[in-house]
Amino acid sequence: MINLKIPILYGIGVAIALIAYFLILSIFGLHVNPLYSIFNGVIMAVGLFLSLKAYRKSKGNKFKYQKGFSAVFLTGVNATIIFLIFFAFYATELNPGFLDQLISMWATFYSTDIASVLFTVALMGFSTSIVLALTYMQLYKNSWNTKESKKHTL
Repeated sequence: MINLKIPILYGIGVAIALIAYFLILSIFGLHVNPLYSIFNGVIMAVGLFLSLKAYRKSKGNKFKYQKGFSAVFLTGVNATIIFLIFFAFYATELNPGFLDQLISMWATFYSTDIASVLFTVALMGFSTSIVLALTYMQLYKNSWNTKESKKHTL
């Protein structure tokens, strides 16, 4: 079992950064344009990388690939869940007209409810987390290009 302190702390930090970015966009009325959500990926990328760096530092020589992957992925999952709770509260309580503004950016010949938007936000967060975890772990995997491994080639 991995130590959950780092994924929880960094997940909260990433979620706070995502919420702050969303609220800054909402001040200028830009939060209804999905184009600006690209920067969410940058926020996640930086936060997950810092999480991996902190986790690796805490483990030292005992750092394992699988545990590092789990720590990074759980950081992203925590951040996504916290942001999802905020997003649901914002879209239903703080700004009930937000969903209509967001959906009006596309053709509206179909009915879209809050559940499908939340599902999409969750899917984007979880998929970003797993892709970034797999990407970052490539930086820390053990190389097979060692003298010992060359002895075992054909």
